[in-house]
Amino acid sequence: MNGSSRLRSAARLAIAGLALALAAPEAVAQGFERGGGTQGTFDFYVLALSWSPTYCDGPGARREADGQCRSGRGLGFVVHGLWPQYTRGYPSNCSAVERSPTRQAIEVAGQVYPSEGLARHEWRTHGTCSGLDPISYFQAARDARAAVTIPDAFKTPERDTRMAPIEVARQFVTANRGLRPDMMSVTCRGGQLQEVRICFAKDLRGFTPCPEVARQNCRSGEVAIDAAR
Repeated sequence: MNGSSRLRSAARLAIAGLALALAAPEAVAQGFERGGGTQGTFDFYVLALSWSPTYCDGPGARREADGQCRSGRGLGFVVHGLWPQYTRGYPSNCSAVERSPTRQAIEVAGQVYPSEGLARHEWRTHGTCSGLDPISYFQAARDARAAVTIPDAFKTPERDTRMAPIEVARQFVTANRGLRPDMMSVTCRGGQLQEVRICFAKDLRGFTPCPEVARQNCRSGEVAIDAAR
C-alpha cells in the first residue's frame, strides 16, 4: 500500500470512528442499547393492550393453541404488558438475579394476562425494571388495566371489520376521561390492528403525554380488525 492509499484508509477509519462516536450517545438515549437499567429508575409506564385475534392469526396460533388462542375464548384486547419507559427509550432485564414469581404472584397475574408464560416473560423483561416485587408489579398491571375503559366497539366484536387507526384512537379517547392522542399509540402489523399502547404516570394515577410512544402510531389508512373467536 503506497503512502496516499494509507492516508485515504486512515481518513476513512477516522470518519467512521467519528460517526460511531456521534451516534452512540443517541442510541443510548433512544434506549436502543437494551439489556439493562436501574430498578425503579424510569419516567412513566406504558400499558400495552394487544388485540388477541391478530396475535392468534400469527405465531400465537400454535404457541397458545390451548391457551389464549383456544377456539371459543372470544378474547379481544388483552394485557400484553406494563412497561417502564424512559422519555426516550426503555430499560429491560434489569436484574442479574431473577426473582421468580411465586404462585401467589402468578394468581394475581392471571387476572389480567392471557397466559402464565406471557406473565413470566413480562416480569423478567419489564417487571424487574419497575422496582416492585412480582406481586406488586402484577397488581400494578391489574390496576392500570382497570383504569382503561375499552370502547364498546371492541368489547365483543362478532364480525370482521376495518377501521382507520385514528378512529381507533378517537374511540379510546372518547371512552377514557383525561386521555389524549399524545398519550397513546395504535400500532399495526401486516395491515391488522396489533396493539393500543397507553401511557400512565409513574404512580399510575393518570395518563401522561409520551411523544416517543405516540410517534409509533400505525400509518396505514385502515387496519383489519378480526372478530374475537
